[in-house]
Amino acid sequence: MLPRLRFLPVSLSLLLSVVALVSAASAATTEPARPNFILINIDDLGYHEIGPFGSTNRTPNLDRLAAEGRVLRSHYAAPVCSPSRAALLTGCYPKRVLPIPHVLFPAAAVGLSPEEHTIADVLRAAGYATACIGKWHLGDQPAFLPRQQGFDYYYGLPYSNDMGPGDDGTKRDFGAPPAAPNAAAKAKNKNAVAKKAATPPANDETGLRAPQPPLALLENDTVIGRVRIDEQLDLVRRYTEKSLAFIRDAQARQRPFFLYLAHNAVHFPRYPSEKFRGSSPNGLLGDWVQEIDASVGELLTALRERQLDRNTVIVFVSDNGGPVNQGATNTPLRGSKGSTLEGGIRVPALAWWPGHIPAGTSTDAITTMMDVLPTFAQLARAPLDPARKIDGVDLWPVLTGAPATPPRDTFLYHRGLVLEAIRSGPWKLHLEKKELYNLATDIGEATDVAAQHPDVVARLAALAAASDADLGVTGAGPGVRALGRVSHPVPLIAADGTVSPAVAGAQKNFP
Repeated sequence: MLPRLRFLPVSLSLLLSVVALVSAASAATTEPARPNFILINIDDLGYHEIGPFGSTNRTPNLDRLAAEGRVLRSHYAAPVCSPSRAALLTGCYPKRVLPIPHVLFPAAAVGLSPEEHTIADVLRAAGYATACIGKWHLGDQPAFLPRQQGFDYYYGLPYSNDMGPGDDGTKRDFGAPPAAPNAAAKAKNKNAVAKKAATPPANDETGLRAPQPPLALLENDTVIGRVRIDEQLDLVRRYTEKSLAFIRDAQARQRPFFLYLAHNAVHFPRYPSEKFRGSSPNGLLGDWVQEIDASVGELLTALRERQLDRNTVIVFVSDNGGPVNQGATNTPLRGSKGSTLEGGIRVPALAWWPGHIPAGTSTDAITTMMDVLPTFAQLARAPLDPARKIDGVDLWPVLTGAPATPPRDTFLYHRGLVLEAIRSGPWKLHLEKKELYNLATDIGEATDVAAQHPDVVARLAALAAASDADLGVTGAGPGVRALGRVSHPVPLIAADGTVSPAVAGAQKNFP
C-alpha cells in the first residue's frame, strides 16, 4: 500500500489542477447575463420639453439618465401616434406594417396584425417576462390587444386620452370649463357634418372619430373601468405602480424582463395630479412633464434598491413631435406634430445602461424607433426570423461610442402612405417642393440650398424613387404587409356604459 499512498498527493494535485483549468475555461466562455429592458414612450413630448434638451421644466431624473448615459439628438419617430408605435414595436417603417393614412380610433376594424413579430414576441420567445403598461393605440379590438402581440400582461388605455366623450373631460385640460355651444359653433358643426356625409373619409376602417365612446381602462383583455377626469389625474401613478409590481414579480421569478411603459401623458388633455399641478414654470404641460420625470425617478430607485441598475437598459423616447398649437415646444426644430418637418418627427431620446453606455455623452447619428427591436434582440441574444424583413438596424455601436461608419445613413419620412421627404447623411430633401436642407448646419430647416447643390437633390430624389419598388412613394408598394382586420368592430364601452361581451369582466357596464 505504501507505494500507492506515496503517489496519491501527486494525483490529487494533478486532478485539482485540471479542475481549476476547466473551471477557468468555462468562466471565460460564459456569456454575461442578458440585460433587462425598460422602454419608456411619452405621448406628444416636444423636442425641447425636458432638461437634457434645454427645457426649463425641472427633470432631475431625466437629467440623471442623460448624465449617466447617452443623448440621442437625431432620433426619428413618425408624425403621429399609431404609426410611431408600430415602428417601435416591429422594427419596420410604419407604412410596412400599419398602412393607414393617419391614426387608429375607437372601434377600428383594422390594427397591427398579430402575425407581426413585436419586441415582446421576440423577447418572450427568449425567456423574458413581458408587460405593456399604458397607451397601446395599435387596435382596440380583442384580436389586436397587447396580449395577442407578445405581452404577458397589459394595463392601460387602448388609445389616446382624448378619444372619448367631451362630458367625460376628454376634450379639455384640467380646470377648463366645458365648451359652451354657440350659434356660430353649431352652424360650423352642422356644415362639417353635412360635408362629411357628402365626402366620407377615404378609409373609415380606422374607427369612430365622432361621436366617440367612453374611454376604457383595461387589465389584460378585460375592461375594468371607465376613464373620466379623476382617472385621468391618476394615470401616471397607476402606471408607475403597475410597472414597479411587474419588476418585483419578474425578479421574484428570476426572469429577465421587458417593460414597455407608454404613458398617455403628455397628450392633450393635460391632467397632472394635484401633487404636481403648479410645480413647473410652463403650465399644465410642464407640470405633467415633471410628473413623468418623478415616475422615471421611482423606477431608477427601484432598480438601484434591487441591484438591477447595472443590468438594465432604459430607452426613453417620445412618440412624435410636440403639437405646437397646444403649447408644445420643439425648439430649435421647425414644425409640429403631424408634419414631416423635423419638429414633427424628430424626438427627444435617451439611452442608459451604466457601465456599458458611456456616461455624459451624446450623438448626432441617425437613430430611429425601428432600431430598438434589433438592438434589444442582439443584447438579449434573441434570434430574429430571417424571412421577415425589418428596416431597423442594431444601434449598439452608436450607443457605446460613435462608430467610424454609422449603421444608418438614410431615413424615409412618410406621412401616412405618402413619402414626403428623405434624409441621407446631413442632407434632407422635401420631395414636393424640392427644398434641400443641410441638417448638420441648419437643424431648423431655415435655408433652402437646393439651387447650390443640384447633384445632392438628384441623388436624394433617385433614392426616394427607388423606394417605390418596396414601400411605394404615394401608395402601398409590394413590400407593405397586410393589416390585421376584424369583421364587426364594436366599442369596448358603448355610449350607454355597456361593455362589449368580448372584453367584459365581472362588471358588465360603466355608466
